[in-house]
Order: sequence, then structure tokens, then C-alpha cells
Amino acid sequence: MIRTSSTKRNYQSAHDRLLKPAIINFFSREFPGFFGPVVIDNIASALIELFESLCPPSSYLKPGQIVWNALDVKTRASSQNRRYKTVILSVVTDEDINMFKGEESIGDIRKRAIVRMINEAYQQGGVLSTRDLSLIIHHDASHISKQRIKYEQAHETVLPHTGVIHDMGSTITHKRQIIYKHIVEKKDPLKVAYETNHSQRAVDRYIKDFHRVKTLTDEKKDVDYIHLVTNISKQVIKQYQQIINKYVKEPV
Repeated sequence: MIRTSSTKRNYQSAHDRLLKPAIINFFSREFPGFFGPVVIDNIASALIELFESLCPPSSYLKPGQIVWNALDVKTRASSQNRRYKTVILSVVTDEDINMFKGEESIGDIRKRAIVRMINEAYQQGGVLSTRDLSLIIHHDASHISKQRIKYEQAHETVLPHTGVIHDMGSTITHKRQIIYKHIVEKKDPLKVAYETNHSQRAVDRYIKDFHRVKTLTDEKKDVDYIHLVTNISKQVIKQYQQIINKYVKEPV
């Protein structure tokens, strides 16, 4: 029989103070007989990977930043298998402080922060909802939504929030912007997708719907009939028709 050295015996249990052995011991102790050693080892590795993905090193963070679990840009909020993306958001920056020093309105300062965090999350593969922003800055969600819309209208752009990326909620004005850029400004759908933070697939779908509405409008069909045939929202149909009546002189 080979005897274990006293040094090895003394230090063997020290492993239990580390994270993975602690997880393995937890499962072995609390669920005896349920899992084999290989399965427990794999579970421990998966839990550590999850922990590390949710808790980036503090050295990554700057003063004024927070870690937030945003919805993964590839996952719909309505999905039963939602995935999340850990992102770092700048809640307070030097520019914000300078705006306070310059006695700019709190609304403008908040609007700047909203826009910044939406873009930061998207650049890191996540997407923020109005609810996320409401929780982060402790402010009413409806007001945040109004601030975002005002910014989009003033800058003729579309911010990459959940309602746009996953086509949820009221995004009628965004549909109109897409059609305007393609039909009136004659921009390529690929460029329109880039400028409006939409997928190519979504842009192609809106353009297709526009042409369906135009064809039926040219045939003198009313809004109710077009809605019944196409299942496109009446409000969207009317917006498309406004573009047709104001800008489209020849068939497109």
C-alpha cells in the first residue's frame, strides 16, 4: 500500500476553499446519489462560466459605469428561451457633469444618457427596453419613451431598442422612415437597414408591404379593404398612402 505523504494530506482539503471544488462538494453533499462525479464536474464548470459571464472583473468598469443584463440582440423578449448579454453601461460621464455645470435642462441630460446607453448595449450585442432604462435611471417608462422618440425625430434616426430590433410595440414611425428613405431618398435597402438599425429582412418586408399598399391604392381600394387583404395596420397603410400622395408621382 502506497502511503500518502503528510504534506499532501495536509493540503488536499485546501482545494475545497476554491470555487469549483466548493460547487462540487455542494452537489455531492446536498444531492447524494443523484449525479455522478463527471456530471457534477460538468455542472460546476457550467456554473463558473455563467458566473464569469455575468460578473466581469471590476477592472473593466470605470467610475460611473454599471453592469447590466440586457436581452441578447438575437433573442426576442417573448421567447421562452430568452438569452441575455452582460453589458457595461455608462450611467454618468464627464459630459453629463459638464451639462449639469452648464445648467442645461435635466431633460436634455437624461435624454443624452438614454441614447448613450441604448447604443452602448447594442454595440456589445445587447438591446435595452424602455423598462430596462426605467429601472436604471429610476424614472417613468412612458417619459423615457417620449424622450427617445423626440431624439429620433430631431436627428432623423432610429435607436436600436427592443421595439425596433425585434419589431415589437408601436414602431409605426420607424416603418415610415424606412419607406421614406428607400422610396423618396432612393437609398439602397442595405443602407436603409444600416441607418435605421433594422435587419435587412425587416427592411425588405416593409418595402414589400409598401408596394402591396400602393398597388391596391392605385386600384382605388379603400383602407378597410387594404387592411382586410394585407393584414397591415390601418395606421401604417395611411402613412404609406401619405408618402404615395405626397412624393410618388410615377409607379415604383
